[in-house]
This record gives sequence, structure tokens and C-alpha cells, in this order.
Amino acid sequence: MWQLHQFPLCPFTRKVRILLGEKDVGYELVREMPWSRRDEFLHLNPAGQTPVMVDGERGTVLIDSMAICEYFEETVDRAAMINGSAANRAEIRRLTTWFDAQFFRDVSQPLIEERMVKRLVLRQSPNAARLREAMKSAIGHLDYIDYLLDHRKWMAGATISLADLAAAAHISVADYLGGIDWSGHTHAKAWYSAFKSRRSFRPLLAERMSGIEPPDYYENPDF
Repeated sequence: MWQLHQFPLCPFTRKVRILLGEKDVGYELVREMPWSRRDEFLHLNPAGQTPVMVDGERGTVLIDSMAICEYFEETVDRAAMINGSAANRAEIRRLTTWFDAQFFRDVSQPLIEERMVKRLVLRQSPNAARLREAMKSAIGHLDYIDYLLDHRKWMAGATISLADLAAAAHISVADYLGGIDWSGHTHAKAWYSAFKSRRSFRPLLAERMSGIEPPDYYENPDF
């Protein structure tokens, strides 16, 4: 069976886990704290980043969330998440990259560093100014999501895709860390509320990062 090295608030691992859930691919979670720089993990991925998937029997090691998602898109003929015409597939990849790059840089990463790493690893107080900037950026990103969903049923078009999975992964981490203000974002909130009820997503909402509790509404689809 596949082993997936991850920690609960890694948005890139969450994207992979949602995809594996949609495709009904079995795997075993291995808790990995990348900041510990464990020798065995660095042997798998010298960059020291999650996610990493390992199939020990086949000697297969997959690194990088997009590479992992593409691998299972190519090898599992179920619940295609990069689908449609060439133009639509390009849009799916564009938006997936948007969330993995811009949203992560502006929102997920500063929240993780200030509210998780500083608290659990460095034992430091968070930078309040950086947190305010991340939450302000989150509002801008939700505005963009509202715009997309005002013109489409899902992020990239008529059907659910990897773009939705990436968005849900990053938003769920930011929401866990108290960085999302949902007021005034009708379309984004309705989309995320529906996403919370998906079978592939429920296990992530139930998982906790030791030492950090999410807001009370975090798991509730009717928030």
C-alpha cells in the first residue's frame, strides 16, 4: 500500500489526499514534521518537503503535490480531475498553480509560519502585522473566487477539478488557523460549504494539529 508522508496542516498534502479520496485510492498516513529534518525522510526527499508518497513494494517514490496528482490522473481511470478540452485542462492547471503559488505565498504560508511554526517549533510570538496582511490578502483571494463562481459552477468550469481540490486544501488550512473572514463572500462560502460535505474532504476536517485548535465552526458545513 502507498504511504503518504505528511503533517495535518500541509495544504499541498491536503490537495493530494482529496484527490486520492475522490479516486478511492488507499494509502497509509505517515506523520512527518519537515522542520525536524529526519534523516530517513531527507533520504526520500532531500528538499525536506511534504508530501512524499512511497510504494515500498514497487520501490516507487513520488515527490511534489502536482507530480503526485498527475501520476494518479494518469494511472487511475476514475474521477478525472484534469478533464475536458485542451483549453479547459489548461485553465485547471492555471488555477491549481494560482492556489499553490499565489494563495500559498499570500495567505497559507504566513499563517502557517506565524500561527503554527512559531508556536510549536520556535516558541515565539506571531508577527501581528504579518497576520493582518495575510488576512487582508485572503479577502482579495475570496473576491476572485466569488468572481469565478459567479460565472462557473466550479472553479475551472462545469465540473469539479483539481483547481477546486487545490482551493479547498489551501482555504481549509487558512480557515483552521483563523485566517478567513467569510462575511460578504456568498459564492465562495456556498462552494466551500458544499465541499465540506464531500466524502473525500471530511477526514481532513476531522484531523487536528496537536497544540492548535481550529475555530468552532471549522467542521460544520452550515457555518
